[in-house]
Amino acid sequence: MSDPYETTEQHLERLLRRALNSFDLPDCTVERLGTALAHSSSLHSSHHSSVLHRETYRHTFLLADGSALTLWELVHGGARDATGARSRTQPDLQHHELYDDETDAHLAAARLAGGFSDMPAFGDDGPQADLEILTVLTAAPPAPPLPRMYAPDNSADHARRVLRRAENGDVPGEETARLLRAAFAHHITQIFGRQCQVDGRDAGFTLYEHAFLLLDGSETSLWEVEHTATPDGRHMCEVYGDEQTAREAMEHRTRIC
Repeated sequence: MSDPYETTEQHLERLLRRALNSFDLPDCTVERLGTALAHSSSLHSSHHSSVLHRETYRHTFLLADGSALTLWELVHGGARDATGARSRTQPDLQHHELYDDETDAHLAAARLAGGFSDMPAFGDDGPQADLEILTVLTAAPPAPPLPRMYAPDNSADHARRVLRRAENGDVPGEETARLLRAAFAHHITQIFGRQCQVDGRDAGFTLYEHAFLLLDGSETSLWEVEHTATPDGRHMCEVYGDEQTAREAMEHRTRIC
């Protein structure tokens, strides 16, 4: 169903081109999909009988703003003729339909099957599955990063300010601060951003890498997590010495807040 060498842009173009009802998708949905950075596809349900072959796929896209958007693709074939028999002229012809709402996809699949008796409960694993998919998608960049373009801009002071605004108890200590006094250039990269529900409230997470070029030609980084997963929804900054610790801190915040 999915080509591992296909880019997200190519995958989306293929979905829209083959769908019979792609023109029914809202313009705002298509515009948001134009910012997709990565995607994941999975089979959600299927129905196979002598008169109908139907499969429903979930396509989840990670967008540039850190949010996720899901398209539901209905693939069906084995159309019946006027007598109710399966078509003999094109028995394997497949039709594709796209929906951005799981309820619409549910209704369309039920219409093909002739009822709701064999249909799975759409959305039972939706939020958790989407979160797991996003964790996979954001675990690594979709393409190799571009070379850093360091800018000399009072970088030692920038490092001090990043460390000073951190509110976590395990912020990098004096050894890191002393090392960064030799920083003469730096580069800031937003690794990703994500909106999610934490304890029933909307919360946003953004991960930044502050890369520093030192006087001896070596490089080092600070990993900054900005989020609103706080009891009162206020903005909070945390700083860590490596990416893995920063990511683990974000996952911890989504569980305990």
